[in-house]
Amino acid sequence: MFEILKKYWNYTAFRELQEAIIQSVLDGNDTFALLPTGGGKSICYQVPAMMKPGICLVISPLIALMKDQVAQLEKRNIKAIALTGGIHENEIIDLLDNCQFGNYKFLYLSPERLQTQWILDRIKNLPLNLIAIDEAHCVSQWGHDFRPAYLKIAELKTYFTQIPFIALTATATQRVETDVITQLQLKNPAIFKKSFARDNISLIINSQEDKRYETELILKQNTAPAIVYVTNRKSSIDIAKNLNQINISATYYHGGLSMKEKEKHMNLWLENKVQVMVATNAFGMGIDKPDVANVIHYQIPQNLENYYQEAGRGGRNDSPTTATLFATPNDIIHAEAQFLSNLIDRPFLEKVYTKLCSFFQIAYGEGINEQFLFNFNLFCTKYQLPTLKTFNALQFLDRQGIITMIQEFSEKTIVQFIISSKEVIRYVSLNTTDEPVIAEILRSYPGIYEMPANINIPLISRKSKKTEDEIVAILKKMASREIIELTLKNNDSQIIFNEIREDDKTINRVSKFLESQNQLKKHQLKSVLYYIQEKETCKSKLLLRYFGETKTEDCKICSVCLQKNNSSKQPKSVEYLIITLLQNEDCDSRKIQKTLQLSKDETIFALQNLLENKTIFLKPNNTYSIKK
Repeated sequence: MFEILKKYWNYTAFRELQEAIIQSVLDGNDTFALLPTGGGKSICYQVPAMMKPGICLVISPLIALMKDQVAQLEKRNIKAIALTGGIHENEIIDLLDNCQFGNYKFLYLSPERLQTQWILDRIKNLPLNLIAIDEAHCVSQWGHDFRPAYLKIAELKTYFTQIPFIALTATATQRVETDVITQLQLKNPAIFKKSFARDNISLIINSQEDKRYETELILKQNTAPAIVYVTNRKSSIDIAKNLNQINISATYYHGGLSMKEKEKHMNLWLENKVQVMVATNAFGMGIDKPDVANVIHYQIPQNLENYYQEAGRGGRNDSPTTATLFATPNDIIHAEAQFLSNLIDRPFLEKVYTKLCSFFQIAYGEGINEQFLFNFNLFCTKYQLPTLKTFNALQFLDRQGIITMIQEFSEKTIVQFIISSKEVIRYVSLNTTDEPVIAEILRSYPGIYEMPANINIPLISRKSKKTEDEIVAILKKMASREIIELTLKNNDSQIIFNEIREDDKTINRVSKFLESQNQLKKHQLKSVLYYIQEKETCKSKLLLRYFGETKTEDCKICSVCLQKNNSSKQPKSVEYLIITLLQNEDCDSRKIQKTLQLSKDETIFALQNLLENKTIFLKPNNTYSIKK
């Protein structure tokens, strides 16, 4: 397995538990792996799948994550396919043919795809060597992202009796873990759980009212890469703008950006061209930047599962990291009021569903597999619907499998040829570089002379081997020469209807899950508020307790511990030793710990104090330096 790890991932060693999990899979065991964020879950199924003949089936609920995983595998010259939303039936057939006959190693799909019988029949005939269930907490009604379609996965046990299953998650309480194993019908599973403890992260609750000033202090005190999490798109743009105005370089990231904009903003941050990424929770999947020194939550998160994952994106290199959660009394009041006002009930859910069907003119008994580009703000404006509550309703419909909502900015491209086919042939003969694009459009949309057609630009791009920008440029040129009529419209989502429209019957079927979800969300918010408001217990202990772990010692570096130790901090001798060392050379935390023969806790605590007192600072290369 080390040869595979080195050959494809260029790693020489596994992270904690990875080797044992892989060996369990190779031994043919059903396996449950709980690896907190940054633990390297994908390696645990990718390596054993590469070691065995056949293909690995990966079931994941997140389209963006599937695309990212496929892209990462392809960069390593590993053949992988994802059956994401928006792919036409003929293309799915081609992709499944490739899986069966083209030596592909990974097939990613959503659990909803397994509910299509002909797709399931095709999968039954694939030479599977492993079935991996990612984000496995979605199986449990007690999980923070329950999806009923996950309950169908256990049926694969009927067809693949000798194939091991591996269930992976980054966040699961003991109750969720037990439920996942039961619902997936894992047989005597080997269970691997890495502790949620992150000893290098200082968990800080900041109750100061002036968030902008406090954020400025934090980010100027430590100029290493940082993430600021916010709850909406507008805040991400506004806060990034404010930071740039005070000479803190920042960019932003949210679900409404186009793929190119996302990549551009992401690379600015990954390449350290800007210090701060201000983002909604759309940001984070597949991100493993090791030198993030600050993670700031500008608003109160709705659950500790998401908070833990987001805070855990800091300090992946084991250097001291601060995770700051702003929580003023007004924030708490606002969070409770906003949360309760945006819980959806059955009448509102049915209203949103029926309005959505009307928006796309779907008749009763129709609509299955129909796909539409979707402008969310236009939808809310047209029917005077509250945005956040409506978004929650659409998310619920998505998780129940009634619709698939792909939150990616896109352009709706409508084309109709307005000259005869003979004239088109003449145009092509004079513009030979445009021929691959025009040929693919005519091949894919044969009725485009008679009526306007919605053009799938990414599909034409793949088939013609032209970039999307090149295709749009060709279309604009043809429109300017009055060869086609062209309409470009911006959309922030895509909606796919997975079922026929049945109104009451559709909503009745899922309403039983709605009440249980609302109760779970109330419990989760209550846990967040308890975590914030408890002033006597170490924050690390509280967080670990939520995930079912017991920690006997205080972390010494959270806001509660620092407050307790304010008058009786550890002797200054450790700080003096660090200052003396740094006067001779800049060092990272590991070298400081090793040179001075300190414990990890002593090192982290002393460095935190020195940073707070501005005696030292952290350089972009993640070494500490003395203030000259």
